[in-house]
This record gives sequence, C-alpha cells and structure tokens, in this order.
Amino acid sequence: MASDAVIDKGRRRFLTATTSVVGGAGVVVAAIPFIKSWEPSAAAKSAGAPVEADISKIEAGQKVTFAWRGLPVFVINRTKAQLDTLTVVDADLKDPKSENTDQQPKYAENEYRSIKPEWLVVVGICTHLGCVPDFFPDLKPEPFDPKWRGGFYCPCHKSRYDMAGRVYDGVPAPANLAVPPYKFIDDTHIMIGVDPQGAA
Repeated sequence: MASDAVIDKGRRRFLTATTSVVGGAGVVVAAIPFIKSWEPSAAAKSAGAPVEADISKIEAGQKVTFAWRGLPVFVINRTKAQLDTLTVVDADLKDPKSENTDQQPKYAENEYRSIKPEWLVVVGICTHLGCVPDFFPDLKPEPFDPKWRGGFYCPCHKSRYDMAGRVYDGVPAPANLAVPPYKFIDDTHIMIGVDPQGAA
C-alpha cells in the first residue's frame, strides 16, 4: 500500500507539472494576438511614418522609386546636362518659378526644386488624375515631344513634366509634381517625410 501511495504522488506531480506547462503555453499563445492588437497597424504606420532612403547606388541620370505613405516617391540623381535644361524650358511651362507654394516646401522653392541641385525628390503622381508618370531622362526627341529635354511623361493623358517636375503648358495636368518633406541624413541617405532641422 505504501508503495502505491508513492507512485500516485509521483504521477500526480508529473500530471500537475505537465498541465501547468501546457496551460502556461496556451496562455502565452492566446496573449500574442491580444498584445499584437495594441501595436499600430501597417496602414497606420505607413500613414505618416518617415522613410529612410539609401541613395548611394543611384547613378547619375537614374531614378529610383521609394514608397512613402502609400505613394511612389521618385529620387533622381540629375546630371549637369539635365540641370542645364531647366532654364531652357521655362517658357514652355505653366509655373516655371513654382509660385504655387503648396507644391513644395519653402526649402525647395528654387530653380532646382530641391535642397541639393543634383537630387530631385518628388511624389510620382500626375497632378491630373493620379497616374504614375514614366521617366524619360534622355535629352532627345521622343514621339510625344520632338524637342524633349528630359523629364516625366504621363501615359494616361499625355501630361509632361521637366527634370524639376514642373508641368508643361497645354497639357491636362494643372500643377507641378509635389515635393514631399525630406532631409539629408548624410551624403548617401535621405529621410522622406521629415523637414530639415530649422526649416520653416
């Protein structure tokens, strides 16, 4: 009889320990979705979170697209030849001086529409009906413009923008491509969605 009691106690301890471990694991598994629900959703994160962009591998004349707030943001490393065309096309543009101040922050209100002349950062959404324009960087005649000087062409309704994202006159788009808030972290990284320190 005594040995039976010992065996029962050992079994009881084993069952109690096993039940505790399994129950504890169940509580942890059940708590994960609950704790996760406290975190902001992906939509909430993308709604306003700044995005760090590595621009170190963007070659001269090349465009790379980054996502910010669910929007495509074009980052272009402009060549000297592309920059030299900016004043040449002024007479063909709707708003060559970017006087509509809603289209760019104060620090991008200049002939380049950028902080550093070679780097253009614009939201890649046509201001007509929201299509994504194609990038045509070469300074050569194109089917849509025999005097093309580089820039963006919207395939949806044929709006055109120059190498600073300024809209051409006589096209459906009413305004220049928007410049989002951004700042340089260092020479090879920018933060999209944040103004430079001290910017108004």
